[in-house]
Parts: sequence; structure tokens; C-alpha cells
Amino acid sequence: MRTRTLKLEPVVFHTLNAIFMIGIAIVTLYPFLNTLAISLNAGNDTIRGGIYLLPRVWTDQNYKAVFAGGTIYHAFWISVARTVLATVLSLFLTSMLAYAISRKEYVFRKPITIVVVMTMYFNAGLIPSYFLIRDLHLLNNFLVYIIPGLISAFNMIVIRTYIQTLPEGLIESAKIDGAGDFRTFISIILPLCQPVLATVALFVAVGQWNSWFDTFLYASSKQDLSTLQYELMKLLSSSMLSNSSAAVSNGADPGVARNMVTPMSIRAAITIVASLPILLVYPFLQKYFVHGMQLGSVKE
Repeated sequence: MRTRTLKLEPVVFHTLNAIFMIGIAIVTLYPFLNTLAISLNAGNDTIRGGIYLLPRVWTDQNYKAVFAGGTIYHAFWISVARTVLATVLSLFLTSMLAYAISRKEYVFRKPITIVVVMTMYFNAGLIPSYFLIRDLHLLNNFLVYIIPGLISAFNMIVIRTYIQTLPEGLIESAKIDGAGDFRTFISIILPLCQPVLATVALFVAVGQWNSWFDTFLYASSKQDLSTLQYELMKLLSSSMLSNSSAAVSNGADPGVARNMVTPMSIRAAITIVASLPILLVYPFLQKYFVHGMQLGSVKE
């Protein structure tokens, strides 16, 4: 009887675990699939509700409305450029600072840490920040997307904490072989920090990709610097203002009503367009989480 019980325990555990994970997957995927279904459903039909996993009245009018303006394509590449450049530069400079203040022999590591951490609790405010950006001649400048967020105090602390868990013998061995601090950082620290760098890269990339308020504040008067999120925000605002007047003027014409977009349907299409690039990038970062973990081992 005891043997039979021991044989059943793994079966019961794996069955319950599979059911639990399937439940988690359903809860996680449902909001995205529901948003996708609404984005592919006719706007006037969406108002009735009852859309779950599949559209009731299929249409591509919502996406046509999103891509109707030619500016969105240029804005997409501006968002891609700022996301890639800001992520790469922020990772490199933040990890370099984190490595410097993680070294016990660096005499200024505590004062610098205090100064950086203070920025997490104290902020000058919106108006002084705007004046600072203006005095730095960054208004209507592409660099306004890159320079202000190069160093993140939170990301720096995360990377520094990870570096402090690395074996000290690796750095000492590199110094014995004649490597300087910069060489040690490039050849030893960065490869071993792939897990934390991949995580921080995802944080920075998502933040840069979703950002639109800095465009509104600092580059709204220059169309060439408009980002995808800012263009989608303007589209959503205009659809909410114009939809009601369009419905009244068109009356009950079923053909026009079927092609009419609503704030709910256009919001769903905008959500899919804005989130899809990040969803496509995430699987490529996922492999570094596992691969980087294997690089942290030290042969005794």
C-alpha cells in the first residue's frame, strides 16, 4: 500500500501542477486575446458587449483608422531608434557605474551611491526639468529621448547588487593577468551579468517604447520627432471627440455604421499595435536569462 501511494504522489503532483499552470496561462492570455478580438470587431457591434475570444463581426476598419495617417510609419521608426539607442547606452553606462561603486577599494563609492539614490526620493518637478532641458538645448532634439534617462538609480542598484554576488576571485585573477578596470569590466563583468542586463534591458526598452509624455513636453512642435505612442495618443483623443458627431451626422446608415470606429475599438487596435513589437522582442531576451545563469559558475 505504501509503495502504491509513493507511485501515485508524482502523478497527482504533476496533474495538479499542470492544471494550475494552465489556469495561470489562461488568466494571463485572456486580456490580450480579448483586446485582439475587440480590435478585429466592428466598432458599432463592440458597443453591444459580449466580445470574448473571437470577433462577432469581423473587420479591419480599426487598423485602417490607425494606419490611415502617413505620419505613424515615421513615428514607428523614431520609437524604434530611441528604444534601441537608449537601451544600449543606458545598459552600458549604468552597468559601468554599478561596477565602479561595487568595488570596495573605490574611495568615493559611498558618496556617489548616496547622491544617485537621493534622485529616487527627490525630484525638482516638471517646470524646473523643462527649464533644464531648454537650457541644455535639447528641445526639439532627438537627444532629449536619450540623455535624460541614461542613468537609472533603481537599475544601477539592481546591477550593482548582482555584481557583488560574483566571485571576487574572477576580478583578482584578471588583475593578476594584467587587466585594468575597464578591461575587467568589458571581458569579465559584462558577460557574467547577462541575466541582470537582460532584465534591465527589458525594463528600459518597455519604458522607452511606451513613453509619450516627453514627446508632448519637449518635441511636440516638431513632427519629425513624433513617436509612435504620441501619434497613437493623438489618434485616440481625436477618435473620442469626432466619433459622436460622426454617428449623429451619418444617421442609421448600416453601411456607414459598420465601418465606423468607436473609442473602444480604436483603443483596442492601438493597444495591439503598441504592444506587439515588445511582445516580439521578449522571446529573444528570454534565452539570455537561462544562458547567462550558466555563465556565473566558477570552477573551483
